[in-house]
Amino acid sequence: MSRFAAAAIVALAVLGGCASGPPFIDQAQPEAIAIAQHRAAFEFNCPNTTPQVLSRQTLQPVSFRFGIERAEYTIGVSGCGKRATYVVICPDQPGSTCFAAAGRDGIL
Repeated sequence: MSRFAAAAIVALAVLGGCASGPPFIDQAQPEAIAIAQHRAAFEFNCPNTTPQVLSRQTLQPVSFRFGIERAEYTIGVSGCGKRATYVVICPDQPGSTCFAAAGRDGIL
């Protein structure tokens, strides 16, 4: 095997280890949308709701030594003549799920 071939194999192995898929904020977004939509459907007493991601950001741990990274989404949901915003937090930790908190304005 030539040195070039050996170097190519090593490079592919190193780069393959870096391929971990899409960023966490992209991975968690479908769950965040579903959580907000289910909460709105319950609060509105309306099975047909439409969610929309208004903003999203990655929150860093409170301390560099402790804590976990989190994805935060602001999701607007409308349906049956009502609308509300929810802040959904998704921790980047195996086994954790997203949770929705009410937005600032309540249900309109």
